Amino acid sequence: MKQATALFIALIVIIALFGGVYVAMSEDEPEDKKVVVEPWSPFNFNRTIPKTTYYHFDGGIDATEEWWNMSADLNGTNAPYWANGTYYSIGVDTFEPTIGVTSKGTLFMTSHNGLGEGTHIIRSKDQGQTWEDVTPNPNVVRNSNDPYLYVDPWTDRVVKFDMHALTGMTFEYSDDEGDSWELLGMRPVTGPMPQDHQTIASTPYQGGLSSYPTTYVYSINTGLQGGYVGGSYGATSWDGGNSWDLDKPHYDTTKGAASGLSGHLVGSEDGAIYRGQPASAGPAAYRSLDGGLTWTEHVISSTTGSQTHEVAIYTDEASNVHAFWIGDDSQPYYSNSQDQGNTWRPQMMVAPPGVNGTGFPTIAAGAEGRAAFSYIGLNPQGTGWSGYLGVITDAFVENPLITTVEVNDPNDVLDTTDDCGYRRCGGFGDFIDICIDPDGRPWAALAHNQHNDMGIVGTYMYGPSLRGEIDSLPPLPVGGPSTI
Repeated sequence: MKQATALFIALIVIIALFGGVYVAMSEDEPEDKKVVVEPWSPFNFNRTIPKTTYYHFDGGIDATEEWWNMSADLNGTNAPYWANGTYYSIGVDTFEPTIGVTSKGTLFMTSHNGLGEGTHIIRSKDQGQTWEDVTPNPNVVRNSNDPYLYVDPWTDRVVKFDMHALTGMTFEYSDDEGDSWELLGMRPVTGPMPQDHQTIASTPYQGGLSSYPTTYVYSINTGLQGGYVGGSYGATSWDGGNSWDLDKPHYDTTKGAASGLSGHLVGSEDGAIYRGQPASAGPAAYRSLDGGLTWTEHVISSTTGSQTHEVAIYTDEASNVHAFWIGDDSQPYYSNSQDQGNTWRPQMMVAPPGVNGTGFPTIAAGAEGRAAFSYIGLNPQGTGWSGYLGVITDAFVENPLITTVEVNDPNDVLDTTDDCGYRRCGGFGDFIDICIDPDGRPWAALAHNQHNDMGIVGTYMYGPSLRGEIDSLPPLPVGGPSTI
């Protein structure tokens, strides 16, 4: 009798877990006295999941429907958090926006003002709620082909790194969060010209040569050589950007030059520096262990292809490498390496269900195994191109949970052009950018092309922290069109 009773109770629990049942004391119990036992789910947040928030697995599998069928341990660092996204306007236009954040949480983003004005640096000290122009005065470069901003994560130095007339660059920096600037003027570059698509980063590697806490490296793509695009070249500074050595190849010379255009450079806590770029065998990470003097090629995937030159690379606080790119099928892919790029986990397709075309990939990483990536995609509602911001809070488990927010409402799309994500498109230019602030909140630099290429930052009002002990982020107010 006891065994039968236990079996009956177990059956009721199982049914309640997966299907939900009505439980009553007897068949004669009045209908309004019956208790509804809801099916348990890790996505029962006691509040409605927004229509612009998606919980999913590799391949666009809806996690809210298939979590029990995926052998996914949705707990600990892989547990779901209630999330909701939004965006805030920076108040001015942008083009190929770059973004950075200091250890105080101060945000910086670029505004491209064209001939006569050049790049402007826009700053927010209140988590994107208000913005101010802190452009160096005088603005050395009055016309920038490529605006570029970088914040050194080890020293908080804010670097303004402009390309001028495809023949030279300026390195300007601020050590007081943009209140004042050191203007180093024009630096002509060597190697083949014209040159384009500059990127800069730092690394703690010093190699016995540095007089500054970090070593700076920049890369540029080169011009046409005999009708073919040359490989990336670049130089190193051992004194905080005040002087640079001669430009040299920034590709694996044993394998030949890859496509000249590349993703952003990133330095790692262990002293390595990386740059993403398509190689002949597929999207690849190019790695230097000696401050940019020599480079090796490490193919990430040989099956997806790479639709654009923007193979995005970032490293987390434990020096693991995270990669993000758009495959030949116009879908976004993610992978990671725990051995400096020598081997990679099988790629994951990280678009949420219903998003079938994407472009402009960018990635950042926080604590060990936590990453955030952004891109634009054709939204499931069919209204146009939206901005997406996805996070993974444990990239090393068998089935990482991906939480993605659409930062704009589907009726407030960033662009309506059919092929926006597959080519240069308004303020997006060649690329967008992303950073993670000290609270662990991701910030994506985007453009709202429907509002004259207005610069916006997409973020999470609510969601999981990507730094420190994993927890819910402190909430932010609703943004959106009212901030433009």
